[in-house]
Amino acid sequence: MYNLFEPGDLLNSPYEAILFDTAKHSFPIRAHWHHYMEIILMEEGAAIVECDENKYCLRPGDMAALPPKSIHAIYHEHGSKERLLYYVIKFDLNRFRENIGYVPQLKSAILQAAENPSVSFYFSSRELAGFPIHEFVSGCAREAQSMHYGHYMIMYSYLNCILVNMLRIWRDKGFVPSYEVSAPSGSSIETITEYIDAHSDQPLKVEQLALRCNMSYSFFAKQFRQLYGRSCKEYIEYIRVTKTEDMLLFTDYDMAYISQAAGFSDCSHMIKTFRKYKNITPKQFRIQNTKFRRSS
Repeated sequence: MYNLFEPGDLLNSPYEAILFDTAKHSFPIRAHWHHYMEIILMEEGAAIVECDENKYCLRPGDMAALPPKSIHAIYHEHGSKERLLYYVIKFDLNRFRENIGYVPQLKSAILQAAENPSVSFYFSSRELAGFPIHEFVSGCAREAQSMHYGHYMIMYSYLNCILVNMLRIWRDKGFVPSYEVSAPSGSSIETITEYIDAHSDQPLKVEQLALRCNMSYSFFAKQFRQLYGRSCKEYIEYIRVTKTEDMLLFTDYDMAYISQAAGFSDCSHMIKTFRKYKNITPKQFRIQNTKFRRSS
């Protein structure tokens, strides 16, 4: 059983950027999450990007922004095997904290947007037509590959431009972030999702997780919802459903094994919870997606 969490060295590698080629790299990209924010800009082909409960179809010129800690996966559209080329940038959003005049902090603005269900993190080629996004994204990839003197500074500048352009598009659609946003207190709750991910196959109680964070149950529940946009119980369920979905797609494990490995009490509990989030039973989901199945 694998963990969804993908570790990264934010201290020593705050920015990563490549031109991803499915002819050279392993694909599809299975469901995972990390502390980086991620930008995907499609160059060739069409790909499906799932990010939490959202699903985007990216075609050449389209871009998706994936907030930190969001669970996401990338795969071919309609089971196609065509070659895909797309830029991927991963970066530590905590680096973007500067305040200049009345402009809100970029980190604060992005996190506020992620909590607003009316704000889309998908940007079509038509929406991006008035912005030199491709220049900024490809520039990041060039700098990351060359590693010339000061390449992090150049990448940081490009990323600032990308994020500000995203904010401009959102503002044109009516989303105006507030100047400041309060951050939840306590650092342990910001990493508790890693513990949940690693122990999702075991019984998890919100009360015990609150104790791990040295918080009362009520305060932990309030802070968790503020930080992650859903209750802790819902987050645990979502992690288990995501792992169930992955095993249905990429393994031949039977339902009994999957329910146990994902952390459900039994098959009926798995079926009920899976249907709650996916509007389909696990068996029906596997039948509809047989093209993805293969031994892990």
